[in-house]
Amino acid sequence: MANGGPVEHGFPHLETVRAAVTALYRRLSYDVLRTFSTSVAPADVAFGDADDLHLGAQRVAREIVGHFRLPDARLIVGFREMTHAAHVELASGPEYFVELNDRFREHRRDIGAALAHEVAHVYLHRLGLAFPTTAENEILTDTVTAYLGAGWLLLDAYREQGGASQKLGYLTPEEFGYVLAKRALFFGEDPSVWFTSAQAYTAYGKGMERARRDGRQPPLTAAGWAGRRRYAHDRRQAQGPAEGAGSTGGAGSAAYGFSSAPGGALRVDFPCPTCHQRIRVPVRGRVRARCGLCTSVLECDT
Repeated sequence: MANGGPVEHGFPHLETVRAAVTALYRRLSYDVLRTFSTSVAPADVAFGDADDLHLGAQRVAREIVGHFRLPDARLIVGFREMTHAAHVELASGPEYFVELNDRFREHRRDIGAALAHEVAHVYLHRLGLAFPTTAENEILTDTVTAYLGAGWLLLDAYREQGGASQKLGYLTPEEFGYVLAKRALFFGEDPSVWFTSAQAYTAYGKGMERARRDGRQPPLTAAGWAGRRRYAHDRRQAQGPAEGAGSTGGAGSAAYGFSSAPGGALRVDFPCPTCHQRIRVPVRGRVRARCGLCTSVLECDT
């Protein structure tokens, strides 16, 4: 939790975020993911200053538990002084003890955001889905929270006013925007209509720009002129006398790579712009590929 300190910006965790999206698709499947097509509604997690602190926190926790389809999980919410925004004890259940930072006694509008991240921890614990390190696990949790419809609360909790700042979660504001944009492109749901923070709206816009860029990488037909020209150059190199198996273009997980199929035919592999699983197709001009993980149909010019 950044509270008054500097807020990190940009996309420093993008590769881990993309790996988290792929892991979520592999663990849940396309059909299960489609059941999360509706996000947590603002009215369901609204928390007025006149509401009883503990009863209100329990009510919001129940709403988020219900959103994550955890009907047998019960959250016991308390408050104490701590460095982090919140903490949950991941026991066997069905009761889970969540502690929230004392500052939420006065900042009740953000209690839903803090609880969304902690309930996502419980959800991932139940799924048995985890990354190797603590830092990667926190990024996984933020990504899953956003992609499954509760993470817009975390981005909306990001505010910078004068010299003061607040941000919840481990992703940067732009990375939260990126995951929410990925969700919006998949489900057709625009979360920006619920933002109360002007900075959240800006971060979402930057995230959407980056998310749309994933769908404009070669060999996709939507790639721009510069990308197509670079791809054509790399393809010629791969088809040259020293067969360019494994040569790549672009950067990071958006890169494509060439390899030789049995018989000498050339193939190109690239990440699906929806779920980031790598797809391999033959190099033979116009090709329509279907991602076996998220079912996206991709128009390619190989």
